[in-house]
Amino acid sequence: MKKNILIVIIILLFCVSCKFNLSSQYTYQQPENINDGLKVGSLDEVDIGEKLILKAMNKIHQGKYMELHSMLIFKDNRLVFEEYFKGHKYNFSGENHHGELLTWDRTMMQNTHSATKSITSACIGIAIDKGFIESIEQSIFDFFPEHQHLNTNGKASIKIGHLLTMTSGLRWEEQNVPYSHPGNDLGILVGSENPTTYVLNRPLLYEPGKRFKYNGGGIILLGEIIKNATKMNIDEFSGKYLFGPLGIDPYYWLYFKSGAISASGDIHITPRDMVKIGVLFLNKGVWNGKQIISEQWVDKSAITFVSNARGRSGYSLAWWTLQYELRSGVRLNMFYAHGWGGQYIMVLPELNSVIVFTGANYLTVAPYFSILERYILPAFN
Repeated sequence: MKKNILIVIIILLFCVSCKFNLSSQYTYQQPENINDGLKVGSLDEVDIGEKLILKAMNKIHQGKYMELHSMLIFKDNRLVFEEYFKGHKYNFSGENHHGELLTWDRTMMQNTHSATKSITSACIGIAIDKGFIESIEQSIFDFFPEHQHLNTNGKASIKIGHLLTMTSGLRWEEQNVPYSHPGNDLGILVGSENPTTYVLNRPLLYEPGKRFKYNGGGIILLGEIIKNATKMNIDEFSGKYLFGPLGIDPYYWLYFKSGAISASGDIHITPRDMVKIGVLFLNKGVWNGKQIISEQWVDKSAITFVSNARGRSGYSLAWWTLQYELRSGVRLNMFYAHGWGGQYIMVLPELNSVIVFTGANYLTVAPYFSILERYILPAFN
């Protein structure tokens, strides 16, 4: 009997020890000031509870959230949390689309995948601010004089705004089949000789503005519209009017074999650079006292386009939207850039915050909203 009691005590002590060791695996350190334009501070300074963040980190280190590469929190004009993890580089041909395994850090550029769409949208907004484009009400065919033979059967009514909100009405199959599938329109476009021709040649199925259909081809057209309107490729335009003012350098846009730029995905920047994009929109288009993009454009980017409302979620000008109601009764309106595999720039105006995730959960559900809802939002006091 005494022997059994002794065994139970040893097991209990072992469990307590395990629990203690688990909670001590991670020690919080505030981000380092590297003079990149982002001020830094601590969780305590912005009233974020460290205990819940520590729990999240322990879960991450246990592998609960699989291919999470980075997590950053910006609040009240300060970067207060920045951590990087081990994970795989993107390789479309690799198992699970995984390439080389490495330990990420703040110097490494990440493939943002479709979060690029929100950056392309920002470039359109700037092009309008600068007078290169009249408005989102312009017909897309104003910018493609060599493609007027495709301006048939009501396509003249497709406007720039319809491409931004993914309501062009064009037939497009992208999300419901793998990108390697012969029927995936984006996969076909990538290998086409003229992506503009391919997109404009799609039949018009619905009245523009009436129905949401995820369409990366339409965003690629926006890149070509910037090129034709400004006489600059979108990589040059973004460098001059967006990335340059934000101090984002280096950066990398993907070119197709045709010479067109993938304005719908695959721009490479660092997670800190992603934070800068979020902060620009959090601050109504202002960076370090300078208006980079108009406040009106930011406001439109944060509001769900009427035809794209799906309950508490939706889609605006190439930004996703989502509404939260906290236990305290406070309602939050988040808008965010989202890329395949778990690339997120989350802007939360009511909390004066930006949250960034990167990862490589390409064939599994990206678990980052679970981290946000279980640990990060409840940690905001």
